[in-house]
Amino acid sequence: MNSVENSIENSAEKTPHLSIVITVLNEAAALAHHLTALTSLGSQGIEIIVVDGGSVDASVRIAQPLASRVITSLPGRARQMNLGAQYASAPALLFLHADTHLPPDALKLITQTLVQHPWGRFAIRLEGKSRWLPLISAMINLRSRLSGIATGDQALFMRRDVFDTVEGFPEQPLMEDIEITKRLKRLARPACLRAHVISSGRRWDQHGVWRTILLMWRLRYRYWRGVSADELAKAYRHVR
Repeated sequence: MNSVENSIENSAEKTPHLSIVITVLNEAAALAHHLTALTSLGSQGIEIIVVDGGSVDASVRIAQPLASRVITSLPGRARQMNLGAQYASAPALLFLHADTHLPPDALKLITQTLVQHPWGRFAIRLEGKSRWLPLISAMINLRSRLSGIATGDQALFMRRDVFDTVEGFPEQPLMEDIEITKRLKRLARPACLRAHVISSGRRWDQHGVWRTILLMWRLRYRYWRGVSADELAKAYRHVR
């Protein structure tokens, strides 16, 4: 967590109920729209922390007036999320991808859920060009509900003390979301909310639905067999 190069803090509520950590890498095209939607929740007690992993576009400049705090970091989603959590001041954490949008009642849902559950995730709805995305979304949600394992684009949320108990995200280049949810599952099964976050289906649109599905399942199978995340990341470089 010593990779901070710069931190810019805007005025924010001193005791937010929820800290939202958003990892960014060259997301200028849609970042303003995404952050503007989140800032409308600020009066509800939300702190927005943007952690940029070395963007060469205007991501940092766009984020500065819209986030509670903007941090620049070495690249790596796990490293960026851990760094954002280090600066978070709320008792609850939400880790959000830059292309994932929350439902309007997200704060209420998370607050109510964390009273009885230490961690949870939303259902996902992928949006894009492919007609297969609704089916893919349904399968992701079903798999997560049955397995108790969630992925980062399902907007993982948890109590801060639980995040500290599992020592945050393992700083590996791939499968960091799978690994932290495996650790969290040892403490308790997740709360699987039926409310949907909306996430971009650009990965499937750009690389092909079946090609992407086969790649992801192959990587997960190899990870389950013990192949290192470093080795798997070489095959997944186009996603990173």
